[in-house]
Amino acid sequence: MDEFELIRRYFLRQLKSPVVATGIGDDGAVLRPPAGKELVSVIDTMVAGVHFPESMDASDIGYRVVAVNLSDIAAMGAAPRWMTLALTLPDAQADWLERFADGLHEAAGEWGVQLVGGDTTRGEQLVVSVQMTGDVDPGNAIHRSGAQAGDAIWVTGTLGDAAAGLRQMSDESQDAFLVSRFARPSARVDVGMALSGVANAAIDISDGLVADLGKLLEASGVGAEIDIDCLPLSESLLEAEDREQALRFAMSGGDDYELCFTMRSDQKPPDLACAMTLIGRITDSTNLLCRDQGIVVPFEDSGYRHFQ
Repeated sequence: MDEFELIRRYFLRQLKSPVVATGIGDDGAVLRPPAGKELVSVIDTMVAGVHFPESMDASDIGYRVVAVNLSDIAAMGAAPRWMTLALTLPDAQADWLERFADGLHEAAGEWGVQLVGGDTTRGEQLVVSVQMTGDVDPGNAIHRSGAQAGDAIWVTGTLGDAAAGLRQMSDESQDAFLVSRFARPSARVDVGMALSGVANAAIDISDGLVADLGKLLEASGVGAEIDIDCLPLSESLLEAEDREQALRFAMSGGDDYELCFTMRSDQKPPDLACAMTLIGRITDSTNLLCRDQGIVVPFEDSGYRHFQ
């Protein structure tokens, strides 16, 4: 099976879409961006053994690489539209490819995202890259740089689950919920779109709450105070870990792909099925202050960084 047969068999799906004039099968995709919209483009690369365990199921790898891009689109307040895939494989195993493609199309199908092109190559290590494009009303994209002193800081869902799930993936006894939170993160696309034109700033939590909130604060030129005891923790996390470790996972574990956003303190987040929790406020300083039950506690974490 050469690369062209691989693409035809596992990734070619002729879906009718008003935004895709030409998809897979040509030198490039021909796309029709909706009139009067701005485009948002994101890309994520995942390397086996770095971003996920090499033993991870292929369908989960396919799902996850789409979900992390959806999360970036969500953080910008955009609606996802189409994506391309670059896949490097040590070898082309039919069973692995079928499961990978199923997971990839499952995650994309949840938001009507169409795969319109890409590339496949042979290499020594499994590397998966997805580039995704979405659209948003002009001027309504949410940036990291818009937070203002006095803003309330909110997070979606629960934090720390993915880090705990990753640690459990090699255990015989696993908590299915925690493991799934790493393998198949829930991209908060509906929340992001509802926050478009409403939130002042947003970022998705990929490297850990403290690290990613720190990026938002730096981009906005402000500081923050957060209440650690307000962080939303799942029952599964609290059953698996003591409070101290659960909070550490929530603050610095990463891979949650929840949204952290700020909005005026007199506003409320949109009423959606996803839980949203108030965890602090933006200040006019340049520091991040953490409190646990009213007591200031030192905490520093820069998150995961490549080449360090």
